[in-house]
Amino acid sequence: MLAQLSIRDIVLIERLDLDFSSGMSVLTGETGAGKSILLDALSLALGGRGDASLVRNGAAQGQVTAVFDLPRNHAARQLLEANALDADGDIILRRVQSADGRTRVFVNDQPASVALMRDIGRLLVELHGQHDERALVDPAMHRDLLDIFGGHGGEATRTAELFGRWRAAEQDLSRHRAKVEAAAREADYLRASSAELTELDPQPGEEEELAELRGRMMRAEKTAVEINDAADALSGTTSPVPPLSALLRRLQRKEAEAPELLGEVVRALDEALVALDTAQEAAAAAQRALEFDPRALERAEERLFSLRAAARKFSVPVEGLAALRDAMAADLADLDAGEGRLVALEKAAAEAMTLFDRQAARLSDLRQAAGAGLARAVMAELPALKLERAEFLVELTSDPSDRAPSGIDHVEFAVRTNPGARPGPMMKIASGGELSRFLLALKVALADRGSAPTLVFDEIDTGVGGAVADAIGKRLARLAAKVQVLSVTHAPQVAARAGAHYLISKSGGADRVSTGVAVLNEGARGEEIARMLAGATITEEARAAARRLIEESAR
Repeated sequence: MLAQLSIRDIVLIERLDLDFSSGMSVLTGETGAGKSILLDALSLALGGRGDASLVRNGAAQGQVTAVFDLPRNHAARQLLEANALDADGDIILRRVQSADGRTRVFVNDQPASVALMRDIGRLLVELHGQHDERALVDPAMHRDLLDIFGGHGGEATRTAELFGRWRAAEQDLSRHRAKVEAAAREADYLRASSAELTELDPQPGEEEELAELRGRMMRAEKTAVEINDAADALSGTTSPVPPLSALLRRLQRKEAEAPELLGEVVRALDEALVALDTAQEAAAAAQRALEFDPRALERAEERLFSLRAAARKFSVPVEGLAALRDAMAADLADLDAGEGRLVALEKAAAEAMTLFDRQAARLSDLRQAAGAGLARAVMAELPALKLERAEFLVELTSDPSDRAPSGIDHVEFAVRTNPGARPGPMMKIASGGELSRFLLALKVALADRGSAPTLVFDEIDTGVGGAVADAIGKRLARLAAKVQVLSVTHAPQVAARAGAHYLISKSGGADRVSTGVAVLNEGARGEEIARMLAGATITEEARAAARRLIEESAR
């Protein structure tokens, strides 16, 4: 509940500190005393729109602080924890509005955003009045209110979960179908390219190995020419060995006749022939070791050409050909298996849709029954509120093809104020006074089903007579047994039923006026209710009537 409200320099309020209790509290005062200022200040602390005009004239800034006492498991605490804010103890919402238009927000003395303050405020306070624009008159929220009344929270959550699963299955199916269709369009190219690369069979690192082999073989080709020339010169038809051998034999036969002349020549020729023989053997060994094959060089060059041509064709490096071949093979495998997986995904999506449709239909049936129950509950409140000729309707239309996380239903609250008239939205059909009573009846029907802990009613008794005002007071008191109720009222019948009474008044001179709020004791409370009954001049009869109202309300 709202435990404290502190206001500094807001419009006509200079300084104000109020403590609130549970149950029903009323705020009264003469027209223009500043009741709306108090509600504007509270709205500011709940995340309402800030405005520099709210700052008191002459002040640099205004400030509103609202303190709430809540149970440990309240949803507002969970929201604070989700936003990494302190959730222990009282929840304190503080809004600072500067005269230059800037605004600052603090939640439990920690800086926060206006959006977060607004979200927290919606969980803490509901404001209702003749021009209420919140959930009770917002068709977008009527379905949620119906689910709250019917206790369908679990079923609605289950419906949203199944919707999410169905949409995920549909998205998986759509993505895979697009992939299969794209692969099918490229199937011929893909199959031909895959066959070409499979036949080519590129290997990782092959280009580098072939280039190195080609270089070695080209160098070996040049060396082989020189070695063959050397071998031919030493062992071919022009070899010097045979004539030198014949000369050596002739000289050896003559050496005995003139050793002093031929001995040195014979030895030198013998050594030369030995050296030439060694050179012949070395050249032959070099030829055998080289084993150069021109056809091997040709094959290496052809392989390099094929690899590099394929790389240009497929716009990848030669090193990427093997990966491209493997990717194409995988795509072809996906294409071949894609039809089977497509069938499986279609089946999964259809099953998910069937589960959702079944759950949505179940929830729709529950909503139909809850709609009739809510209409009866609201209708039961209308006669006492002098709306006995009016009718409240829960209009529910279902479209199984219009699937949404909330199900298949569109829900809108409608009213008919006169028999035979066409029903329509409350905001369009009901007058100001009628609207406030419809809203009160609806709130009474929903009171123990997910209401915010604090309800604020802004002059919902405007324009009604004594009997209707009394009926409104009774229903506000009934609500106050379950939640905290703050009511701004001009009706003494409503004020008499309050547990706490706050009087709003203006004071000051011609130059400066301030709005203040006083907590009334029993005597002062009776005097204020007498004023509300009699007007400017309070008579003894009015005081006696006020006492009777208070006594009757206490029974």
